[in-house]
Amino acid sequence: NTNLRPHFFTAQQVAADMRTLGGGSIINVGSNSALLGLAGYPAYVTAKAGIVGLTKALARELGPDNIRVNALIPGWVMTERQKKLWITEEALRDCLDQQCLKNTISEQDIADAALFLASGSARMITSQALVVDGGRT
Repeated sequence: NTNLRPHFFTAQQVAADMRTLGGGSIINVGSNSALLGLAGYPAYVTAKAGIVGLTKALARELGPDNIRVNALIPGWVMTERQKKLWITEEALRDCLDQQCLKNTISEQDIADAALFLASGSARMITSQALVVDGGRT
């Protein structure tokens, strides 16, 4: 209900206006947990994997109306909430050890990727999953 359905209903809501405007860009946000198959929360991992399937199906459905649909798949983004609630020195070290790039992922990294997908520079990119996780997956 929380991790997949809103993507479907949001796309359903905006598609008519995008058709009227001659096109648009929908960006579904997922999680690299689906690519990693992380243990401990299978419903979340399954829902996040579903976002990629939904993205591909919507891209096929809405493409004739010049509506692009892509998925943005972030890794572990170091938000203030993450820092306060979940990040431990050991967990951060383990994550960075698994990444090719040994830097933490910021909110700006994800915002920049979303802006690219929404921009005219991505006008022929649809049905794709852009993974921003420092090469962890």
